[in-house]
Amino acid sequence: MVQSAPKIITVDEFISHYGECDRYELIDGELIDMEPTGPHEQVSALIGRKLNVEIDRQDLSYFILHRCLIKLLGTETAFRPDVIVLDQTQLINEPLWQKQPIITLGNSIKLIAEVVSTNWQNDYARKAEDYALLGVPEYWIVDYLGIGGREYIGKPKQPTVTICTLIEDEYQKQLFQNNEQLVSSIFPNLQLTAQQVFTAGRSVIE
Repeated sequence: MVQSAPKIITVDEFISHYGECDRYELIDGELIDMEPTGPHEQVSALIGRKLNVEIDRQDLSYFILHRCLIKLLGTETAFRPDVIVLDQTQLINEPLWQKQPIITLGNSIKLIAEVVSTNWQNDYARKAEDYALLGVPEYWIVDYLGIGGREYIGKPKQPTVTICTLIEDEYQKQLFQNNEQLVSSIFPNLQLTAQQVFTAGRSVIE
């Protein structure tokens, strides 16, 4: 049986038809199902809560947006991050912000966290490259199930948080596992271990 090629849509069509639907994002004109699960959302919620504590404690001009698209200009790609920390002082420069929660400029973003699901290749490879090109200073890849490739999380595979810090135009990556304390350049006083993140993705009754 010959499979038909996926229908290619423009980023404007995507925003028009799926802009309000948190389940999908667009990569090179192809509609991608983000496959959110309950545990996936629990992990995202924990990260957002911990980062909000730091934002409040330091009285920063940052905030976490819960429904947001990143439109990569000149492409047919629009990412929908699981957690995104924005710099409120920079939003005046965003051309679409007054009408829609769409970000196009790296300067508006302080941190992005993607919680890994079955299409983990996008988080480890594609998004890491595009977020670096956009100039996102810090990018977390939160693999709470340990399902990423061994070239990314090591062998034997285990749950891992990879924190990518932008140095010039490339990410320097540091892996955190077990009870290791996460190290963030954006939130240097953050008190959060990798294990706390992984535990958030477990069922109350197992």
